[in-house]
Amino acid sequence: MTDLKKKFDAAAQDSKKLKSRPSDEDMLRLYALYKQSTAGDVAGDRPGAFDMVNRAKYDAWARLKGTGTDKAMKSYVDLVERLKKLG
Repeated sequence: MTDLKKKFDAAAQDSKKLKSRPSDEDMLRLYALYKQSTAGDVAGDRPGAFDMVNRAKYDAWARLKGTGTDKAMKSYVDLVERLKKLG
């Protein structure tokens, strides 16, 4: 397991233990970076207009299309570290 993968896995665990809930924007960013890191580019149809939550998640992930796994993992780790500092 690479050092980046270890940091990513630790950050994924840390994200569940944050003292306060991140903003909706940060939550979407966490979701999108995690999915891009673990599954690659978004696939499937965009959810309908009445499924607002899943549509927002899909759109956040779709914005990362083409982002490499390592870059997505590093961005995820950096975001979790920033959120931990905010408390």
